[in-house]
Amino acid sequence: MTISAFISKQPPARQRLLSGIHEIIIREDKNVKAHIGSMMGIEMIVYEATGIFKYGLSPVKNHITLHAMPIYGSPKLYEKYKKLLPNAIFQKGCINFKNADDMPLKITEQLILDCSSVDLLAIREDYLKSKEAKR
Repeated sequence: MTISAFISKQPPARQRLLSGIHEIIIREDKNVKAHIGSMMGIEMIVYEATGIFKYGLSPVKNHITLHAMPIYGSPKLYEKYKKLLPNAIFQKGCINFKNADDMPLKITEQLILDCSSVDLLAIREDYLKSKEAKR
């Protein structure tokens, strides 16, 4: 299924917001490639950089979820956007929201710009090296 077909299957009130967030991710993070995939049994738009999951955009029953792995690994980014998005619900690596008032596109664009420079592969390699050095 194409991404546009996936978005068009969503309720009309969500389509514009999902399209807007998708366009921001593709435009502002040039390293990601998007496809429809499944994570935790939920169909979503999956964005990978260098073969590593970086973002996911998932419309579920009562809200939309933006998975953002860079905020999972960066307490500074996490806290910054938790303050900027007071109506959204934050979990470790995702942001849940119901509408554009909870997740304004201007702030979403800032978030993706901040996340775009995070190299998850380098972070993973550094982690594995430090783990190996402890042995």
